[in-house]
Parts: sequence; structure tokens; C-alpha cells
Amino acid sequence: MKYKTLTPDFIFESSWEVCNKVGGIYTVLSTRAKTLQDALPDNVVFIGPDVWKDKNNPLFEEDGKLLAKWHKAAAKEGLQVRVGRWNIPGHPIVILVDFVPFYAQKDDIYGSLWTDFQVDSLHAYGDYDEASMFSYAAGRVVESFYNHSLDESKRVVYQAHEWMTGLGALYVKKHVPAIGTIFTTHATSIGRSIAGNGKPLYDYLFAYNGNQMADELNMQSKHSIERQTAHNVDCFTTVSNVTDRECMELLDKRCDVVLPNGFEMGFVPKGVSFTNRRRKARQRILEVANALMGTSLDNNTLIIATSGRYEWKNKGIDVYIDALHRISREERLGRTVLALVEVPGWQAGPRQDLQDRLENVRNAAKSKTSADEVSFTYPLPDPIVTHYLHEPGSDRVTGSLHYYDMNNRDSQKVKVMFVPCYLDGQDGIFNMAYYDLLIGLDLCVYPSYYEPWGYTPLESVAFKIPCVTTSLSGFGMWANEVKGDTSHLMDGVEVIPRTDYNYDEVCMAICEAIVQYANASETDVENARKAAYNLAQKAQWKYFIENYYKAYDIALSKAEARKVEQ
Repeated sequence: MKYKTLTPDFIFESSWEVCNKVGGIYTVLSTRAKTLQDALPDNVVFIGPDVWKDKNNPLFEEDGKLLAKWHKAAAKEGLQVRVGRWNIPGHPIVILVDFVPFYAQKDDIYGSLWTDFQVDSLHAYGDYDEASMFSYAAGRVVESFYNHSLDESKRVVYQAHEWMTGLGALYVKKHVPAIGTIFTTHATSIGRSIAGNGKPLYDYLFAYNGNQMADELNMQSKHSIERQTAHNVDCFTTVSNVTDRECMELLDKRCDVVLPNGFEMGFVPKGVSFTNRRRKARQRILEVANALMGTSLDNNTLIIATSGRYEWKNKGIDVYIDALHRISREERLGRTVLALVEVPGWQAGPRQDLQDRLENVRNAAKSKTSADEVSFTYPLPDPIVTHYLHEPGSDRVTGSLHYYDMNNRDSQKVKVMFVPCYLDGQDGIFNMAYYDLLIGLDLCVYPSYYEPWGYTPLESVAFKIPCVTTSLSGFGMWANEVKGDTSHLMDGVEVIPRTDYNYDEVCMAICEAIVQYANASETDVENARKAAYNLAQKAQWKYFIENYYKAYDIALSKAEARKVEQ
């Protein structure tokens, strides 16, 4: 592998999702960490928010011996940090910083941000303050660590992820000019907002003015920090060509490097372990479904799912449910379909009645009672959702299922189960982590309208599960590029052409893909699973990491030029 001239001796990376599993960026960082750690052992430091504080965080292992001298110096500077390791492959060093003390300086921080970089914070609301104070604290951590533990003989880069870390990147650019700064937007805030508000994004992208749309959608401050960070750091990056175009039009800045998101195949079990974990996952999914619905679904059931953020249109949840409704009337469907909707909603904890039934199943298993004796002959009330919802009347998933009369009656060939929680192994119903359930699926559907990359389909194929996605996702575009043509289900990924206006065609294409896969022969299914896995092999970090070194070179070159100017 050939890299450009300048490579880093030390890397800082900051994100709200360091040791804080709330979205796709967590997967980006946690799967890439080992690749960087192998290249620069313990010279890669991740900085995250100390949002857990006194609570037990299974992702963080505190170690008072790590960076001990700097830790003491940082405390004298008013930085409240905890140092340890991230409990992921590679076990990189992590600094978690308490940003709450900086709220007292908020107005002065925002004032300096306007003076130095013309960032408009006057219209801030929601999570803007929280993210900005963390970002500022992360910048202060980098400054302190550099001054105490590094020097200009070291080539150092600071990579900040998403608008939430923009303030810190600008702080480092000003106060530690010897460090090369990189800013990565995984999705522009204004692009996501345009799409989420039902406006056609793609056909009219050339005509949108980012600043004007920020005013219209009340996104001024988030858009401002993102735009100004993109223009002022040493290297601006994003995750796909579709988002690069978006950045050019809405942020008025083309990316210097595109950084596709990879995966570390070490997360995927092999051989007998894979088979056993797949069997366990399917058993658990079917147990929950049968207890909820009063059914007797067996292992011949086609289990499919969609997952991700609860973004009704952007993630394609709307077309997924519509397609399921259409499939339920499809005479060609030769198998029962169990469709999961795994998107975290405003849930109020696991259903007690469902927990009680599942406890009966567990007790029966312990006493070796026959399955017939613990089967359930009638469904629970509202047998489409696994957890209580705070406002079920306003929930779009359950509302849509009720609208389509998809209530999991015996006569319906398509059963739907809404799982409105994070699958972290402690949800109270499945009590299994996301990957541990993912492995049990037969097919995944991610028909996104707005998807800069798309980790969920990449994770799917890595676990040998063919998937359906769209041409508007970065991953879908990449899958087409790998094939050199439109990718289809037997290639491991069905990439459905999607535009601003072809909703009905997308629904029908999803329908056709599911029916095709449900009726496929065992040989075809096995070939599709192998093709999916082979495609995932090409998206490993060992191949995609070269793009990061291009970004490092650009940032370090500009930092070196500043040293010469001094």
C-alpha cells in the first residue's frame, strides 16, 4: 500500500459517539480503531463526552495509569477527564471529558467563534449547546495534551466528526496550528433537514442555497458551524460521492477526500460459531414473535428486517411498511414472512405481558416441557409492538400498521413486529445485542431516501444476509460500482433505483425482491448469501483506510507549511 509523503505520528479523533453507541458513527470509529491501532500503537487517542459519568459504561474501561502525568496537568488546567480504553477490537486509548463546566463560559466561547470564524450561534436551540460545549472541551483536551506530551517534531492530526465537533476543530486550528485538522461530515445537517421535511432534495439540489434553506428550516446555527468548519479546516471530507455533491451545493465546499466507511470482519463469527449463533438468534426472534402474536411460526419463516434511525422518510420506513402491505396480498408468496421494524422510538420499557409469556417459555425449556405445552393460542393486545410506547397514538409505525390493517391475524401471510428500542442486550425482551440478532435474519431491507453511506446494509452483507437498498445510498452506489452495473439480489445486494418521485416503483421493487427471495431455491439462497459475504470482504478497512492517509497527508502538508511560515 503506497501512501503520500506525510503520515501522522499521532492521531486525535473526537466524536459524540466515542464510547457512546447512539448511531452509525459509532460503527465507523469502533470498526476502524483496530486498523489504526495496529499502525500506530497507542498513538491514536479518541475523545468522547463523559455522558455516563457515575453510571457503569460497558464500553469504557478506566485506567488511572494511562497518561497519568498529563492527566494531573489537565486537572490543574480545569479539565475534568477520565482516561481508559475503549472496549472494542484494538482497545484504543480514550479520553472522556466532562463538558458541563464550560456552560458558564458559553457566551464568551460563542463570541470568540463569531470573531474568529464568523459562526452564527445566535439561533442555537436543542442539542446545539450540549454538542458545542463538548466540542470546545475536546479542543481544550487536544491543546493541553499537545503542549504537555507532544511537540513540533511530531506530525499530529485532529479529526472531528459531524457538526457537533466543528467548534473544537476550529479551536485547534487557531490555538494549535502545528496540528493538521480534518473535518468529516457524515451527512450535512441542512441536507438531512431538507429531505426530512418532505422537500425534493436531489432533482433541485443545484438550485438550493444552503444559507437560505437554513433560514427557512430554522437550522441557521447548525448549518453555520458545519459550513464554516468545512471552509476553515485543513482537510474537509465526507463518506460518499452522493454526499460530496451535497456538500458542494449546500456548503459551497467540495470535499478534499471521500472516506468510504469500511468494516472489520473480525466482528463476524466463523464456522460452527456462526451456525450456532444464527440458530440461537432465529430461535429468539421466533420465540418473541410467537409469544406476542399467539402464533406458531417455525424455522421455515422468512425473517426480514429494517433498522436504523427513526427517520420515517429518510430511512425509507414508509415504503418498507407500504411494501409489506402489498406483499400481504401477493398470491405468489410461498412462505410466511416475519418482518421486523427495528428503529428506536419513544418507548417506555418492555411489555410486562410479553415478558411474562417469555418467562413461561424459559421455564418450560428448563423443565424440558414440550413446545406444544407452552404455545400461545391467542395474541396479546396490540400484537405488533414489543415495548410500551409513551404516545402510541402518535407513533407513525404503529399508526401505519393499523391503517393498513396489518394486525398479525392468523390469516395474514405477513406478520410485522415493531421493536422500538436500542438492541444493546438489555432491552428486556430480546436481551441480545444488535449483531447477535442480525445474524439470524434471512433478508434486510433499507430503502433509504437520504443515506450518505449506509452502515446497516454493509453490516447485513458482512453477516451473509443479502439486502435491499437504493441508488440514493452511498453503499448502494458503491455496490453498483463494484459490479460495474446495477447490483441485484443474487449479487448479494438489490440496489433499487430511487428518485424524488418514484415512491410507487420503489414499493413494487421491494415487493418483487422479497417475493423472489421467499420463493428462491436453497441453492440460490446459499449463492446469494455467499455473494453478500464476498462483497463485504471488499469493504474492509484494510482497503478503505488508504483514503484516510490521503486526508492525513493533505492536513499535515498545510500544518507543515504553517510551521515554515512561523
